[in-house]
Amino acid sequence: MAVRVGVVLAAAAVAATAACTAEEPRRTLPAERRTTSTPSVTTPSPTPSETPSPEPEPERPEPRRSFVSIPAIGLRDFPVVRYRGSPDDAPGTDIQNAGEMASPRGPRGGTGPGEVGNYIVTGHRLTGPAPLRYSPSLRRGDRIRVRTGDTVFVYEIRRTRWTSFRQPPSLRAQRAEVPGRPGEDATRPMITLSTCATLEDHAAGNYWFDQFDNPEHRIDKIGVLVATRPA
Repeated sequence: MAVRVGVVLAAAAVAATAACTAEEPRRTLPAERRTTSTPSVTTPSPTPSETPSPEPEPERPEPRRSFVSIPAIGLRDFPVVRYRGSPDDAPGTDIQNAGEMASPRGPRGGTGPGEVGNYIVTGHRLTGPAPLRYSPSLRRGDRIRVRTGDTVFVYEIRRTRWTSFRQPPSLRAQRAEVPGRPGEDATRPMITLSTCATLEDHAAGNYWFDQFDNPEHRIDKIGVLVATRPA
């Protein structure tokens, strides 16, 4: 009996030893604990200063012709042609002689309707359709409406000035950003509506004309933009 118990105990010991020496199965670490995995790379979001801004919308080009209405003198939808040049130069005079009003652009001209600066419009008073026959009678508070494309710009006359074509400083003042004030920066849209002072010059005995038949003086009505509305 003692022998059999010994044999059983010996067998149990051998089995226990074998269990201890057997290779333990490998355990897989959770993904976040694996040291051999390649860390994922996250591209940082751009900071606000790095975020590309949208492309600006292209500005619509100004139409070649605008149309001026001045109720106080009975003028309605009279065409004004823009061109590159200075007030009442050869191209501007040709436009007026053809029966339209002229609006110069460029370094020696003015801005477009509704733009900050000096929008210059010149027209005949005595020849052809004579759109500005009665413009010297315009008074402070009278309004000038300029229709360009699908927009109407409303200017209100604030003052009158005279330009001398024999005085370069006077011509510079006429086309200044702020009419009559060379060197001053414009902060709002303004208009210079200009026509000849032939009758007044002749009454004073002044018969001077330049090469384009402009008399010495022009009568300019200066206004400011007071309203904008759809056409």
